[in-house]
This record gives sequence, structure tokens and C-alpha cells, in this order.
Amino acid sequence: MTICETITARHSVRQFLDKNVKQKDIVAILDAARHSPSGSNTQPWQVAVVTGDTKQRVTEAMVDAFEEGESPNPVYQYYPDPMPSPYYDRVKACGIALYQSLNISRDDKAGRRAQWAANYRSFDAPVMLIFWMEGIMQTGSYMDMGMFMQSTMLAALDFGLATCPQAALAQYPDILKKQLGLPSDAIILSGMALGYEDTEADVNQVRTAREELNNFTRYYD
Repeated sequence: MTICETITARHSVRQFLDKNVKQKDIVAILDAARHSPSGSNTQPWQVAVVTGDTKQRVTEAMVDAFEEGESPNPVYQYYPDPMPSPYYDRVKACGIALYQSLNISRDDKAGRRAQWAANYRSFDAPVMLIFWMEGIMQTGSYMDMGMFMQSTMLAALDFGLATCPQAALAQYPDILKKQLGLPSDAIILSGMALGYEDTEADVNQVRTAREELNNFTRYYD
């Protein structure tokens, strides 16, 4: 695939095969992603690769916190509150498409809650990636981290692997710091599920709409 084809082919996957990912493939993906750009070459990214028993322990801790009603306390606010149109409209359309693919009705509160809990298991992908920065880093480095994550997702396609970026995995930073031994001032930005896509799963057929180019681009001669 060309680079443009790779970018358009990438999509978020929420159901994975029960198949382990080779350590050497994870290393190769992150080795490619480290060439991402960053402000003045600061390279602020830190990555925790979580698998096996550690992943089981981490996910159980986050799911327990969610089920017990513990309030999320991410280090940054992801969305505006309140969220106006057209952003809210896009979020709503995304949610409708996702739950319809899973046959979870609007009034099925238990089903919706169970699906949200799946976020904290990285949708049972064999690999959970946690992206974080040292506490001294500032908001400019958030852009660097976004580019690093995009590079990671695109590189994964070279190895036949699928991903799902997960801001939900940053909702319980204290749990991650404790379970993974991260610094107390670490800035937990996001997580990512990594594994082999279950191509037969309906939820993986969902494709969210994208705005037409002319709706967000202005040209100045």
C-alpha cells in the first residue's frame, strides 16, 4: 500500500483474535515510531508494553474501579464541556454505529456498561500499550505524542496487526502508576489495544464518517 492508502485503511478495532503478538514485531513497530517528529527533537514519548499476567492484573484493577463507581481522574480534559455541534453530532453518530453493530439497544444500560468496561481490558487484545510523558512536559508535547501514536498505528499495519487508540485507558492514572511502577508525576495520555483483528466481527466493520475536505480547509493565494 502507498502511504495514503495505509492512512485511509487504518481503522479502530474492538474485537481481536486470541492470538499472541510476537515480541519482535512490537519492537519493530515502536522502533519505526521513534522516528516520529517532535518539537526541537525532544522525543517526549514513553511507552509501557503490557501483556500476559501484568495485563490481566492491570485490567482487573481498572475494571474493578469502574464497577465500584470510582470516579475517573485523568490528568487532562479530553472534550469540551458542554460539547457543541458539530462535534457532539459526530460523537453521537459514532456511538450509535458502534452499539448498533453490537446489537446493544439504547435502553440496554447493562449492555452499554459491559461494553464500556471492555475498554479497560483493551477489548481483550493481547497487547496493551500505555503512552505517557514525564511530569515536566508541557502541552506542546501532547502534539508530539499524537504523532508518535499515529506512527505506531500505521506501522502496525505492516505486520498485519490492528489497533484501537484508547483515551479511556488514561482515566485511572493512579492505578496504572501503581501497577506499572510509573513515576508519581507521570502524565498518562492514552492507551492502545494491539493485536490481530477478528475480521468477521460486526463491530470491526464500523467505519466512521469523515468530513469533506472543503468543510475544514481554506486556501490562501
